[in-house]
Amino acid sequence: MTTALPNIIDLSFPELQHAIASLDEPSFRAAQIHQWLFSHQAKRFEEMTTLSRTLRQKLAETFSISHLQLVDHLESTEESGDNLTEKILLKLPDHELIETVLIPAENRLTACLSSQAGCAFQCTFCATAKMGLHRNLTPGEIAGQVYALNAIVSGKNPDKKITNIVFMGMGEPLMNYDNILESIETLTTKNYSFTLSQKKITISTVGVIPQIRKLAASGLKTKLAVSLHAAEQQKRESLMPVAAKLYPLNELGKALAGYSSATAMPVTIVYMLLKGINDSLEDAKLLARFAHGFLCKINLIDYNSIINIRFKPVNSSSREVFQQYLIDSGLHVTVRKSYGTTINAACGQLATTGMAESQ
Repeated sequence: MTTALPNIIDLSFPELQHAIASLDEPSFRAAQIHQWLFSHQAKRFEEMTTLSRTLRQKLAETFSISHLQLVDHLESTEESGDNLTEKILLKLPDHELIETVLIPAENRLTACLSSQAGCAFQCTFCATAKMGLHRNLTPGEIAGQVYALNAIVSGKNPDKKITNIVFMGMGEPLMNYDNILESIETLTTKNYSFTLSQKKITISTVGVIPQIRKLAASGLKTKLAVSLHAAEQQKRESLMPVAAKLYPLNELGKALAGYSSATAMPVTIVYMLLKGINDSLEDAKLLARFAHGFLCKINLIDYNSIINIRFKPVNSSSREVFQQYLIDSGLHVTVRKSYGTTINAACGQLATTGMAESQ
């Protein structure tokens, strides 16, 4: 039985540099190979014509090339025209499955990327949490989602392209911190076929304090979004048992104040309204008090129904009262409409089980 060669796309750039050095090749070859793998999406080493035949042969004897595979592709039925939310099921080289989403808006096309296969944080309103954590994605698998999505986009309209990226898919991005940062480096490399400003990228987190502090000191210009969902410690623990206990609200508030101070950028507070759970006027007062501690804006979102999870969305009148209190408190508040609910592509709905079982 032959052993499969390691997938070169799984290597971090430092690992790729080390591998090239071990083949007695100059260090600049690593950058060339990286560009072939990502910018050109090379499927075989023979395509890498800027490399010598000898090096291409060495690489083919040492590594394989395995990109993400498209398994399924669903379009939302709640929208019309060309602006359809799309959910894509991708297979990783080890046969793990992940979901990623294309979200259209006026003059914008956002890719919602996954950072892990599954998630360990057990948030009670989230379908991904029911999967548990399978593993972290490699930098190549994270960046590879964008290239897979762009192939779908350009296949429909060559003039259209992804304009924004949010790490709000499956998994907790800051628990895969190094790989996220390296994938951002790839996706923002200026001379690649796809490149994006860091300012067009948002990293979402349940509030992983040590990595929030690292991110504040990293020099990245990406945006930060924090899933809060309750501004009272005990209530937050009931909704987000792992995150709330590991990263208590008082400590999280300090970390976010430090982040906004260090970066001079507002934090986006994401607050999912759950009927009878966190939607009272008292909840709004607690949220306002928490949010006044640092530079921020608040995104209110509706709960998206998930099979076997017994929460309900709020009615419009309750949402309006909640929102108005925050606005009257001097906070910047928006109500974010969720798209893709009919294909389970909205916030909290991603889980590969349903799509995989349809294969």
